[in-house]
Amino acid sequence: MVTNKQSVWLWIFAVIFTISIAFYQRMTGPTYPKKGTVELNGKEYKFKLITSFDGDKAPVKVQMPEQITGKLKYRIYRSKDEWKTLQMNREDDYLIAELPHLPPAGKFEYVVTVSDGSKEYQLYETPVVIRYKGHVPLYILIPHIIFMFTAMLFSTRTGIEAIFKGQRTFRYTKVTIVALFIGGLILGPIVQKFAFGDFWTGWPFGGDWTDNKTIFAFIFWAIAGFALHKNRQNRLWPVIASIVLLSIYMIPHSMGGSELDPETGKVTTGMKK
Repeated sequence: MVTNKQSVWLWIFAVIFTISIAFYQRMTGPTYPKKGTVELNGKEYKFKLITSFDGDKAPVKVQMPEQITGKLKYRIYRSKDEWKTLQMNREDDYLIAELPHLPPAGKFEYVVTVSDGSKEYQLYETPVVIRYKGHVPLYILIPHIIFMFTAMLFSTRTGIEAIFKGQRTFRYTKVTIVALFIGGLILGPIVQKFAFGDFWTGWPFGGDWTDNKTIFAFIFWAIAGFALHKNRQNRLWPVIASIVLLSIYMIPHSMGGSELDPETGKVTTGMKK
């Protein structure tokens, strides 16, 4: 039995835990900018290189002192193309170069080097991969994020409630299922359509990790809901479902996502060799 006071503390834990998981997923995903520092003339400078862009030409820029010059080398990702080089122009405190336009799901790999006149420095140890995407309106994106966060929050809280043999397990399960359905299976495909041109690229049509892990988690929560509908004292299935969703959230967001094949010009999904 969970008292009201205990419930408050369990909710606080669930909120902190869910925010931590969301932060981890964002930080480890392939769309998170590549950050680092470079030492020039005895002084360190921070840089951030973009890995995702929803527009025409992707601006790659780094903040560097006036005497520093830079260049940008790039080519289509997973291609055998020759590297092309752009000289970076100076705009105030920044060195800037624009990558050419690519259709949604198209990818470049690029390398930024800066020079102090006597030596060149590569800013990131490996080529940075950037993926283009279509613009997703905020009126779609924000509700999608809110519902997915709500699903993870209530999933966590439901699992805790089940472990502590609370009386609200079935109620929280229903909220989890509704939030996951709206956020992942309704708004998720709409986000996918805006960003990459298809509503669904998971099983059975493709291998998109985001789509597949969403439907996988929903199936487990649907089973948990059915089990609790039959028996309100069932604790096993809500705990299993919460662990499944937590495990899925530990997979960095956008891994195994849509990618434009440079040879065929078709959008593929899943892990590539």
